[in-house]
Amino acid sequence: MARGRLGADRLTAYDGRVERLRSRRLAVAALLPLVLARSSAATPPLLVRHEASRMSMGSPYGADAHALPGIVESAFDEVDRIDRLMSHYQPDSPLSRLNREADKGPVPVEAELFAFIAESLRYSHESGGAFDITVGPLMKTWGFFRGEGRLPSDAEIAGVRQRIGYRHVVLDPVAKTIRFDRPGMELDLGGIAKGYAVDRAVAVLRRHSVPAALVSAGGSTVYGLGGPPGQRAWDVTIQDPVDSRKTALTVPLKNRALSVSGSDEKSFEVGGVRYSHIMDPRTARPVQGVLSVAVVTSSGTAGDALDNVLFVQGVDAGRATVARLPGAEAFFFLPEPGRAWKMVHVEGGAAAGHRPAVKSTTP
Repeated sequence: MARGRLGADRLTAYDGRVERLRSRRLAVAALLPLVLARSSAATPPLLVRHEASRMSMGSPYGADAHALPGIVESAFDEVDRIDRLMSHYQPDSPLSRLNREADKGPVPVEAELFAFIAESLRYSHESGGAFDITVGPLMKTWGFFRGEGRLPSDAEIAGVRQRIGYRHVVLDPVAKTIRFDRPGMELDLGGIAKGYAVDRAVAVLRRHSVPAALVSAGGSTVYGLGGPPGQRAWDVTIQDPVDSRKTALTVPLKNRALSVSGSDEKSFEVGGVRYSHIMDPRTARPVQGVLSVAVVTSSGTAGDALDNVLFVQGVDAGRATVARLPGAEAFFFLPEPGRAWKMVHVEGGAAAGHRPAVKSTTP
C-alpha cells in the first residue's frame, strides 16, 4: 500500500511505501507511477524507477526511462521559481522588494505575484482576518522569523498591532501596484505559498500527462494526483499531534489536497504555557486550545490557507467556514482532559461525488 506521511519535509519511496526525511526549506517530492506507453491491453507495462533530489527526493516509476528525469526536474524547477518569487527570506526576491518599498508608495508587481496576493487577501476578508499575510512583523516580534520564539512584552505586542492588518494593503488592479498605508508593514506568504507551489508542480505533471503522483511541499501540504497502481487513491497518514511516532488518521487522496497546521511545528514554553508559531492576527498572540488542524480540499492553495483559518477560528466558528465549501473536510485535534486528544470531523456542503472512507485511530 502506498502511503505518505504528512509532516515530512522530504519523501522517498521504497517498494511503494513513502517514508520521511528532513530538509530545511521548501521541498517537493513526487512518487510518480507513470505509464507513457503500453505494449498491449493484456500486458502491463514494465515500469522504470527514477530518483531525483533537489533538497527533496522523488521516486517516479514509468515506462519511459528517458522522459521521467526531465519531468521531475521541470516540477522541481517550478517550485524553485515560486520560492524565488515569493520568499521573504531572500532579500532579492520580488516579495522582499515589495516589503521594503511599499510603505513609501505604490510598487509595480508582476502579474502572478499581484494575483496571488489579491487571492490571499480574499481569504483574509472572507475569514474576518483569521488569515492574514501581513503577519511578517508579528512573527518577528514573537521571535519566529529565523528563530525558535520569544515572549514579547505587552508594549511590544501593542506596538506591532499597529503594523499588521490586511486592510492596510492597497491594490491597484489596473496599474498592478501594491502599497501599504502604514509604515513598517511586511507581507509573509508562508501560510499559503507552499500550497500554491504544490499546485504549480501538479500542473507541470498534468501537462506531461502524468496520471498519478504524490506531491508534497515542506510537510504542510500534500496532493494526491490519481492513485497508485492497483489502488483507487493514495493513503496519506497524519501523525499524532502529541506523539509523532504514532499515526492519528489515514486519509485517502485522489485529486485532492491535504494540508495540516500544527502547534508542535515551532513553539516554546514559558511559565508552563506553550506558545506556538500559529498566530491569531486579530489579537497578535499565538492561538491556544488547538493541537492541529487538517483540511482536505480541491487545491493545495485553498488547503494551505484554510488550515490556518480553522486553527485560528476553532471548531465552532470553523464549522460555518467549512459548511460554505462543497467537498471540503476538516479534522480538528483538540486537547482532552484524561486523554491525549480528541478529534472533531467537519464536512463541507454538498459532497463532490463519492469519497473513500476515512480511517481513524484513537489516542
